[in-house]
Amino acid sequence: MTGLLAFIIAVAATPLLGIGSSQVVAQGEEDAGDTPLANEDAPVKQRNFLTWMIDALGWFWLLIFAALSFVMVALIMMNLLQVRRDVLLPNDFVEEFEQKLNGKDFQGAYEIARNDDSFVARVLASGMGRLSRGYPEAVEGMQEAGEDENMALEHRLSYLALIGTVAPMLGLMGTVQGMIASFEKISSSAVSPKPNELAEGISTALFTTLIGLGIAVPAMVFYSILKNRIQRLVLEIGMVSEGLMSRFAAVGKGSKPAGQ
Repeated sequence: MTGLLAFIIAVAATPLLGIGSSQVVAQGEEDAGDTPLANEDAPVKQRNFLTWMIDALGWFWLLIFAALSFVMVALIMMNLLQVRRDVLLPNDFVEEFEQKLNGKDFQGAYEIARNDDSFVARVLASGMGRLSRGYPEAVEGMQEAGEDENMALEHRLSYLALIGTVAPMLGLMGTVQGMIASFEKISSSAVSPKPNELAEGISTALFTTLIGLGIAVPAMVFYSILKNRIQRLVLEIGMVSEGLMSRFAAVGKGSKPAGQ
């Protein structure tokens, strides 16, 4: 009898327990279902690319890259204005100098060359200043003046190549700094860090690399273009100056018998 009574009580309680458990499971499922809905409805913070870049770089890297960009643009503009044919080899000067030579006004030609600031004028002035020592000395003086002027042009242009080399290195430095900041967040956090906390350091790393390359690429492109232009103009100036001074070749030939 006791065993039968216990069996009846157990059978009677089973529906009640099932109802209770089903209600708990249903409630848990309902609560769990509410969570993603709440996350989906949560507003997402949005910002434009420029604001994101400024926040990631910070004032330190922003000032460094801004100064580097300004210097690069200034150097490019200065070299573009300087390395031109009408500046280094002006046609007006060449025509006037040749007219003086054709009129046998050698002193006037020398004065014109000495008072002009162009590349070819300095070369011709140096050559004519040594004509009294003979034509070979004049040619040597022209070569020395041409090398000096060429070195001055390439020296000014070399700063552009320096920026093209330094900018990626600065970007790499920012990359290392950003990755160190991200790993510091991981190591100092007792729990898993939030993605937005890691994204700060990663953004710094990527933006510094991007801007460093963005500065280096145009710097090296303009450096190559301007260097080729300088080489072409220097060659042309050498040919023009030697052609103008070739009429004095007889001075060197005549000076040998006199020296003997």
